[in-house]
Amino acid sequence: MPALPKHNPARRNKTATRATLTREHDVKMPPLPERVIGTEDGPEVTDWREQTLAWWADIWASPMAPEFEISDIHGLYLLAILVDDFWRNPSTALAAEIRLQRQAFGLTPIDRRRLQWEIERVDEAQDNGARRRATRKEPQPEKEPRPDPRAVLKLAT
Repeated sequence: MPALPKHNPARRNKTATRATLTREHDVKMPPLPERVIGTEDGPEVTDWREQTLAWWADIWASPMAPEFEISDIHGLYLLAILVDDFWRNPSTALAAEIRLQRQAFGLTPIDRRRLQWEIERVDEAQDNGARRRATRKEPQPEKEPRPDPRAVLKLAT
């Protein structure tokens, strides 16, 4: 069977989730809902832990924030509850569940790799270029040219 033409390959190796994420964005951080925990006396409204609030702010300040759809907020709320529960009473079971749930949101480098999300590195490249230009050595004057070693050869007649 003949191969498909190169301009129309059967497998394009493209991923629907591929994106280049920018550090600058204008996504507003949504507020966390009321935190309700179960106690012996029934449900009780309480404050979110400081670690959870910092985690929530970090997520919405991150380059991944523009990728979140409105429907993702519910999963992020559930993840926030897990994170808050972990900081109240750490356990390996909660840590494992947090690890599983955060994969869908690209919150770790390996998750971003799996989703093929790349964070734009323009600033880093510009900084490195400026640093190289600043440390570039002045060109040295050329040394006197050496004589051509082939000049000693004579044509045999």
